[in-house]
Formats: sequence, C-alpha cells, structure tokens
Amino acid sequence: MGSAGAVRRGRLAKALVIGAALVTVGLAYGVLLPGDATGAASGNGPQSDQIDAGRRLFAVGCSSCHGLHAEGGTNGAGRVAGPSLIGVGAAAVDFQVSTGRMPAAQTNAQIPQKPPVYNQQEIDALAAYVASLAPGPAVPAAESYDVSKVTQAEIARGGELFRTNCTACHNFAGRGGALPNGRYAPSLMGTTPRNIYQAMLTGPQQMPVFSDSVLLPEDKRAIIAYIVALQQQKDPGGFPLGRLGPVSEGLWGWVFGIGLLVLVAVWIGAKVPRIRRPR
Repeated sequence: MGSAGAVRRGRLAKALVIGAALVTVGLAYGVLLPGDATGAASGNGPQSDQIDAGRRLFAVGCSSCHGLHAEGGTNGAGRVAGPSLIGVGAAAVDFQVSTGRMPAAQTNAQIPQKPPVYNQQEIDALAAYVASLAPGPAVPAAESYDVSKVTQAEIARGGELFRTNCTACHNFAGRGGALPNGRYAPSLMGTTPRNIYQAMLTGPQQMPVFSDSVLLPEDKRAIIAYIVALQQQKDPGGFPLGRLGPVSEGLWGWVFGIGLLVLVAVWIGAKVPRIRRPR
C-alpha cells in the first residue's frame, strides 16, 4: 500500500508541476506580448477590423465566383467561375481590383481594364482579408517602384530587360499586342508603376510570374523606369502609329496626305466649267 500511495503522490506532483509551468508560460506570454499583437489576437486590433471589413466586402462582391471562403467556385455547368484565391497574396488583389478587372461582369478569354468599383480603403480591406488566408506576395513598398531618381544607365538597362522579357507580348514600345485564343497583352501606357510591379510579382491572367528569383527587385525597378520613359515620350507627328518609326509615318503621309490632295484636285477639276470650242 505504501509503494502504491507513493506512486500516486508522484504522479500528482508531476501533474501539479506541469500545470504550474503552463500557467506561468501563459502569464508571461500575456505580459510580454506587444500591445498590437495582443489586439490582433483578441480580434479587436486595427488589422483584425480591416480583415473583418474585407471579409464582408468579399462575401457581397466576390464570393459568387470565388467561393464563400475564396476556395474557388464553379457555375451551373461545372466550369470554373472563379479560381481559388488561397495564397495569391495582397498584391494580386490590389492589382486586379484597383485596375477594375475585378469584380468581373462575366468570365471571358480576357478580363478588360475598367474604372475600379471600390475605393482604396475598400481595396486595402479586401487585400488584407485574402492575405490573411495564406501567405502570398504582399503589396510592394513605395520605394520598390519609385523611379524619380533613376539614372539614364538604369533606364537603358531596363530597356534591355524589357526587350528580353516583355516585348514578345507587350510590343517593344509597350503598346500591347494580340495573343492566341482571343487574348491580348494590354498596353502599358496608362499603367502605374505600382501596378506594373504588382503584375510582375503576381502574373495576372496569361502573364508569367517574375518573382525575385527571376527578376531582382532592382531589375523590376529598371524595367518600370524604362516604361515610364516610354509613357513620357512625345509624338511630334501627332500619332504614335505603334512607334514603328519614320516608315509608317511616311506611309501615313503618302496614303492620306497625297490621297487627299488628289481628291481635292479631282473635285476642283469637276467644278471648273468646260469651254466649248467653236466648230
């Protein structure tokens, strides 16, 4: 009996020690945890409020295609209505929603750009909610795509990188181009540096992903600097004509300019009264 009682007391002592240790760790964690993390954990912090707001916006405007929990959805015929957004990250949401591509009225081969439906605060909330579901590319910091202080050498290097990686789809002048199956690469002339960076990070639609292991952040910034330089170029003739150079501009002049002169000459000739010669 004595040995059995000793065993029971030993087990009870171990349980008490473990319980005391757990209580001590819990108290220490509560004391040492930073205030903002405590707020997030309790569901009352600013980040948690933003995620909750994004969840509500997502349920109303996005869940019909992407699923109630962003797991993806199908239409009545079993075709994919919207892909899963688990792991796409905040950058993908910011790009798609700020360019007006999402929410889409219908799924086509290409989702065109249009005026955004949500304001920036709502976009940030949607991005925070999707980012909370799984790790993914974050919205880049402003200094990542700031090209206000780039040098001409960096712009030239960006041009080389652009011609190597981007011209097959976007045209050497960044004006876009047709792709198979009704798709196209959009023009970059109206795209902001932030969205250019996010597009390279996330690979929207048929565009490949240029992660930091493929293109370094400084390479992305150089490409953006080159595109901004293209956006700022003037067109002395008034029409860019795809920036194909003087041949296309000269052809425009010959076909339309001289053609117009010929038409005017014919019209004048038709209006001039004919003089009949006496017989």
